[in-house]
Amino acid sequence: MTINDLHKSVSSQRDTPIMPILFIGHGSPMNAIEDNEFSKMWTELGSSLPIPRAIVCISAHWETRGTFVTTENQPKTIHDFSGFPRELYLQKYPSPGAPLLAQDVIDNIQTTHIEGENKWGLDHGTWTILKYTYPQASIPVIQISIDHYKNTQWHYDLGKELAFLRTKGVLVIGSGNMIHNLRMMRIAGDDFNAEYGYDWAFDINNIIKNNLIEGNVKSLINYHSLHKDASLAIPTPEHYIPMLYILGMKSKNERIRIFNDKVIAASLNMTSFIVEN
Repeated sequence: MTINDLHKSVSSQRDTPIMPILFIGHGSPMNAIEDNEFSKMWTELGSSLPIPRAIVCISAHWETRGTFVTTENQPKTIHDFSGFPRELYLQKYPSPGAPLLAQDVIDNIQTTHIEGENKWGLDHGTWTILKYTYPQASIPVIQISIDHYKNTQWHYDLGKELAFLRTKGVLVIGSGNMIHNLRMMRIAGDDFNAEYGYDWAFDINNIIKNNLIEGNVKSLINYHSLHKDASLAIPTPEHYIPMLYILGMKSKNERIRIFNDKVIAASLNMTSFIVEN
């Protein structure tokens, strides 16, 4: 990749080997300033992944009516949380944006209208991860929003349409948490990230993993049928939906590799996966 590549439409460039895709459980914003098992794994990912031309992130923390894509030349770092230490609010991830890539997304998606958005930036579902995977912040990054008013099948199908990015040197990341119930969260001692949880959280974590490995996409789309307590694990779908985009982009013969497989704070999990050949 040359500096001139940053100013070209990815659609106009030669195809690359198919890029891996990731779903990452991002957990607490505090992971951005902590040296823990999750942040260490994100650092390891950065050293093992191919260097992308650009990064597209679908984050649980950008819900909209309709679908939007960021078009800023220099997206701001959004501190979309409260009550945390001052150090966290000082964190910046000054990556360039990629307006031409955003236009590629708009032009290549046929089943829905996608609009450009130049005021959002990068929320913590994106930058807290990229701070470790690509700490130089030199790779252009855009986000695609989650339409709050669409069902899970719709989001999975949109993921299928976004698969064209994988042969254009673009790394796509879905960022959320498969299990995410903050109302029932409990902390074991002083360690938020300690492995601790309700029985249903461990059960559903295992059920989701098994369905991922076995390729039971339909069951994962219809997640309410996974377990009698699925509504406790996934009371609202915004943290679950980014995973469905990644499954939509997966080719039939690719494998899924699980990492950061852990239930924490009683009612969350950090379980993540990479899709690769």
